[in-house]
Amino acid sequence: MSETRFDAIIIGAGIIGAAVGLELARKGYRTVNVDRLPAAGYGSTSNSCAIIRTYYSTLEGCAMAFEGYHYWRDWNDYLGVVDPAGMARFVECGTLVMKTPHNRFLSPVMAMSDELGIAYEEWNPERISQRVPAFDLRSFAPARAMDDPMFGESTGEPLRGAVFWPQGGYVDDPQLATHNLQCAAQAAGGEFRFNAEITAIRRDANGRVAGVTLADGSRIDAPVVINVAGPHSAKINEMAGLAGTMNINTRALRHEVPHVPAPADFDVGEGGMVTSDSDIATYTRPASGGQILIGSEDPECDTRQWVDPDDFDHEISDQGRVQVMRVAQRVASLGIPNRIGGVVDLYDVSDDWIPIYDCSDLPGFYLAIGTSGNQFKNAPVAGKLMAHLVDACENGHDHDAVPVRFHLKRVNRDLNIGFYSRNRPINRDSSFSVLG
Repeated sequence: MSETRFDAIIIGAGIIGAAVGLELARKGYRTVNVDRLPAAGYGSTSNSCAIIRTYYSTLEGCAMAFEGYHYWRDWNDYLGVVDPAGMARFVECGTLVMKTPHNRFLSPVMAMSDELGIAYEEWNPERISQRVPAFDLRSFAPARAMDDPMFGESTGEPLRGAVFWPQGGYVDDPQLATHNLQCAAQAAGGEFRFNAEITAIRRDANGRVAGVTLADGSRIDAPVVINVAGPHSAKINEMAGLAGTMNINTRALRHEVPHVPAPADFDVGEGGMVTSDSDIATYTRPASGGQILIGSEDPECDTRQWVDPDDFDHEISDQGRVQVMRVAQRVASLGIPNRIGGVVDLYDVSDDWIPIYDCSDLPGFYLAIGTSGNQFKNAPVAGKLMAHLVDACENGHDHDAVPVRFHLKRVNRDLNIGFYSRNRPINRDSSFSVLG
């Protein structure tokens, strides 16, 4: 039985796990990211829409996202290395969000943007039509199931307008971005082990985490273990003996993102942008090859599919088709293919769709989980935040008693990490959706 010792084990090598590994390595920790899959970003990260935006339903969410935007804008400088496989590219095309009663016509988000100095433009219907002539600006809310006889029927009311946030867009290759982080972490001294399945999380005689055991029988020892296992986070917590110890829990949600060709009058090239439209409960993103990626904003009429992360259907279903049909309400020229392509993967969803960045009841065991499909954009910041939290707690700070504060350098604002506590009450300001 082989045995290796590190300062910290990061369970997972997705976008956030790789960022945590990088930032701890930069602090001088001898780190190892352990992942059951064959490469960094190979799991749910690879199928992320990788949208970068600065609007959330909470001030803390907006602040963290605006901080994250700066790292993606200056990606190569942040990493400080050149990945031989290439460098991921941030396409800063901006994000257009429709004003609806559901989002209170974006008044709260604009107020938070004003407080944080985030640029935005209010667009009236005429401006929207000038920029996106393919849009039908009638209201279709509420979103309906496909078998609802009122599906696709307009209320007859026009939308009031939209808000455009220019500091946003998407990352063109989320898996490559994760590999970029891996290269930077390795340059800082971090290690990665792939095809390595964890079967046990061990404790020492004093009840502190001691390391992990792998399926091949080998052991990796470390006084710090961080759960960044994505959709498997609840299984890892159970393995660590933490089931039932937190007020906020996580579970895996199946999610479909269909890909369809853009019509000729809907620009996904130079004039394309990310859209978010709660009137039809969808978001879209331009993609290569003249495609549109279509995600769901999780309306109440859709059944949420909570699944075992090791056993779920990977095929696009009628759920993907209904998402395409909803976008076809807004873009009447959108063709609906007989066979719809796309991806199916999982969100690691917390009870209020806000992540958990925290310590745990097991000394030395930390949590970066419950990212709920909306934290890709925050990965560099989450990596720094978690490294700061771990370092503070390992040097004697009682985070549960007095929450650690983390300084957002680009935004010049302190963030109370207790906002992301595992023991917080459900945050009623959340959208309770992928919007966070």
